[in-house]
Amino acid sequence: MALIWLDGTWLDQSSAKISVLDHGVLYGDGVFEGIRAYGGKVFRLDEHLDRLWDSARAVRIEIPYAREEIAGAIRQGVTQSGLDDAYIRPIVTRGVGDLGIDPRKCPRATVIVIVDRIAIWPPERYQQGLTVVTAATPIPQRESLSPRVKSLNYLPHVLAKIEGNNAGADEVIMLDASGYVCEGSGQNIFVVKRGLIRTPPPYAGILVGVTRNAVIELAREAGHEVREEIINRYDVYTADEAFFTGTASEIAPIRSLDGRPVGAGKAGPITLDLLDRFHILVRR
Repeated sequence: MALIWLDGTWLDQSSAKISVLDHGVLYGDGVFEGIRAYGGKVFRLDEHLDRLWDSARAVRIEIPYAREEIAGAIRQGVTQSGLDDAYIRPIVTRGVGDLGIDPRKCPRATVIVIVDRIAIWPPERYQQGLTVVTAATPIPQRESLSPRVKSLNYLPHVLAKIEGNNAGADEVIMLDASGYVCEGSGQNIFVVKRGLIRTPPPYAGILVGVTRNAVIELAREAGHEVREEIINRYDVYTADEAFFTGTASEIAPIRSLDGRPVGAGKAGPITLDLLDRFHILVRR
């Protein structure tokens, strides 16, 4: 059962409650992070907290706790949960207000930390690879809300995921308005062609993932060239390998896209090597 820190108090899943007038509920007005702990140790906590604070600052939410206090709550939650491997979800909402949208009516942000488990796909998918389809729902226009803000409003990604579910696929890729590949429903994407690894750059309208950055580092340490550049579906269709990265999904190989096998139609050697290197990194 999930363990929850709610504005300084530890609660269980049945007793943790927030107001129906919280603007995180009413308007999706808030930000969050997804963090992993391996062997009881939190992976790249500083990078995640950097992004949480930057997201809150970008939408003008003042987090009413010191960064060290939130970090301490996260570590304490992992210890108290008794979970060797845990998934941590810090959430900051605008706070309780009224039924109007005006953020000035919310005097104090609500802060939540959830500690639990997560499993996106069954273990065999990490060897077999994922079946993927292209979603018709595009990513949000990046000038309306920067994709670098990890906000509570994930509705476009939820709608894209519904499309994938309806098609019987494991996952989707989402495109921008110009048809360029951006990301999955909650993951970054990489393609491999003749040993060259490519992934969409930050200006492509993606959320820059902590796991994405770790994988780029691991790939370069392994001697691979990695380029951050625009890609389209042709690049995925004709890739030797392709994979997703994310905190929850880690490194997940792509078996097919839109009915077309990607490479050999299973996890490729570079993907599997990076997955091994990643598992060593997070336990180190």
